[in-house]
Amino acid sequence: MLQAEAIASQGVKEIVITGVNTGDFGNSNGESFIDLIRALDHVAGISRFRISSIEPNLLSDEIIDFVAQSKKFVPHFHIPLQSGSDKILKAMRRRYLSDLYESRILKIKNRMPHCCIGVDVIVGFPGETQDDFMESYQFISQLNISYLHVFTYSERPNTLAAEMPHRVLDRDRFERNAMLRILSDKKKREFYEQHLHSAHDVLWEGDFDNGVMHGFTRNYIKVKTAFDELKVNTISMEMLYNLNEDFTVSTLSKEQIVLG
Repeated sequence: MLQAEAIASQGVKEIVITGVNTGDFGNSNGESFIDLIRALDHVAGISRFRISSIEPNLLSDEIIDFVAQSKKFVPHFHIPLQSGSDKILKAMRRRYLSDLYESRILKIKNRMPHCCIGVDVIVGFPGETQDDFMESYQFISQLNISYLHVFTYSERPNTLAAEMPHRVLDRDRFERNAMLRILSDKKKREFYEQHLHSAHDVLWEGDFDNGVMHGFTRNYIKVKTAFDELKVNTISMEMLYNLNEDFTVSTLSKEQIVLG
């Protein structure tokens, strides 16, 4: 709380909650992650809180329901999956299987149809056959998610995985990575297109690139407009009207809509 209040005093509008095993917050002292986000929801001066990453087994119905009704916690979750194959999830010693993961996605989309959901995936884990990968690919393909962060497995010394048999060939790892990146682009395009021609609050950032500035909607759609120094670190209502090839959305301001 004190950290959030100190950040708010500096004029920051958005705080991203991140860490290792974020959902385990407070386990050592009798607190919980839901206690934390309930308290943060009352911090004055912060317009948005964004949960960076939380594992599906720690993302409770209580947390989802709280975010759905909060005016400060935004409809955006990043939920690690790593594989859609239960065989590989067990080999990775994850604390969840694919059916639990799917239930979390369904719950979120039922409460927040407009929610952005990002997913971490690893390809080429030792023992991952082509059939395992395709099972994972098909599972992810049917999920109502918004984008993927795709990682290619690489051996690390002194880890259990590095000693596992059935190493996946590098060419297969790269091919699987490429397939999932293409799927990610498809998912992201579908998600962005669902929100075109609708109005969203955009928090504008201070970057400047060839006369253009960028910002994000509450549900993590990246938008761009002509640079205006007065817009930096402000929130304005914008109409999303055109999806660009670089996965940004051009906007029309409320004033332009009226004039048009």
